[in-house]
Amino acid sequence: MKTLSIKKSEIDKHWWIADADGQVLGRFASRVAQILRGKHKVNYTPHMDMGDFVVIINADKIQVTGNKEKDKKYFRHTGYPGGGKETFLADLRRSKPERIIQNAVKGMLPHNRLGRSILTHLKVYTGSEHPHSAQQPKILEL
Repeated sequence: MKTLSIKKSEIDKHWWIADADGQVLGRFASRVAQILRGKHKVNYTPHMDMGDFVVIINADKIQVTGNKEKDKKYFRHTGYPGGGKETFLADLRRSKPERIIQNAVKGMLPHNRLGRSILTHLKVYTGSEHPHSAQQPKILEL
């Protein structure tokens, strides 16, 4: 049997909407990363951007288990000597709650050009309103 490779013109992209209210962060981000990557499709090809678009609403209501609310740290570096910065999950939830889900999903995608391209298909919003109603997103049951 011959293995078929899909062409870029044959890729069919859909829009999904996922509600993060009451969901556990890691399990939710894992499922969203699979949809973004396209692993739910029968013609999945690992080296192509063939995943769907995902709109996440209520990002500020995502749950974490254990003591992660006060213990989990996000590290970044400015590029200058001594420029390491740490931010706790509780502080990030107050200032930019959509970054919590973006960072979790980003860590589950490939760390290369393909992963950066796929991450642009993720749209995260803190409230229940979003500007993508024209795309008629389907509800993603998680």
